[in-house]
Amino acid sequence: MTREQTRVIRIGSRVIGGGNPILIQSMTNTRTEDVEATVAQIHALEKAGCEIIRCTVPTPEAAKAVKAIKERISIPLVADIHFDYKMAIAAMENGADKIRINPGNIGGKDKVAAVVSVARERNIPIRVGVNSGSLEKELVEKYHGVTAEGLVESALDKVHMIEELGYENLVISIKSSDVMMCVRAHELLAEKTDYPLHVGITEAGTIISGNIKSSIGLALILNQGIGDTIRVSLTGDPVEEIKSAKLILRTLGLRKGGIEVVSCPTCGRTKIDLIGLANQVETLAAQFPLDIKVAVMGCAVNGPGEAKEADIGIAGGVGEGLLIKKGEIIKKVPEGELLSVLQKELEHWNG
Repeated sequence: MTREQTRVIRIGSRVIGGGNPILIQSMTNTRTEDVEATVAQIHALEKAGCEIIRCTVPTPEAAKAVKAIKERISIPLVADIHFDYKMAIAAMENGADKIRINPGNIGGKDKVAAVVSVARERNIPIRVGVNSGSLEKELVEKYHGVTAEGLVESALDKVHMIEELGYENLVISIKSSDVMMCVRAHELLAEKTDYPLHVGITEAGTIISGNIKSSIGLALILNQGIGDTIRVSLTGDPVEEIKSAKLILRTLGLRKGGIEVVSCPTCGRTKIDLIGLANQVETLAAQFPLDIKVAVMGCAVNGPGEAKEADIGIAGGVGEGLLIKKGEIIKKVPEGELLSVLQKELEHWNG
């Protein structure tokens, strides 16, 4: 099923599936028991554009913290559960908007049934999550290794287990660190189910390798009309996950809004700190809900020409630079004022 054909699932105040916008998720890396630190991180993620947040709930203290955290944030909270079905129940009782479980590792059908019973009472969606790293031994043997087919069979087995308990408020995720296996698994799964899909490349890696693998994998999946919510998994500050996810969606034409920053790769003509300036501009741009393109160019030789396709741009010279709007040079300013001049233009932008 394409995302227009998937079921609509409500997660707190938000919905996914049925052609609704693809929502961006991340996961806190604080101790959930530390309410102050977790709330602070979620606020930073909210500001960056996170729309659903997941927190690990490994202890009764973490489950209790969910209630306190929920009171201070404005986006839905998903409780991430591993092994202990009691934590899933406790998290829901403390207000989790959704739970993420692997029904195969929380202790048998009776315990899955106990979790489903509470979810049904509260109409809380369950994300059925399967990772290639924890694929069942019998499926590894059946398919002669970890395969896309094995991942899909594992996920659907878990889904059927919950369906047999009379509950269908479900989201499915099948993740692998093998990009092409992950892509193939989503293609197969989309043919077999109409549940919304949470898409991501698990254990993708650091900022550089993780972004490359996630961009390739997510683009190949999303561009086929598959996927209703995404997470870019990076080893680093979760805020970076949100920046990457927004850019992936915008590049694919699946989301509008937000400033697109383009910058040249630098060369021997560059006489200013273009790399530092470009990073500062990217951080600055994230604060404005404008749907425009900003160019950051390294020299005054090609800068004006290269910036023609941008709505506004700056181009460096020797200790100074140019402000360019719609391809026209507006004024020359000292290098140290380029960022503040650009900021002022964005604050008063009227197109």
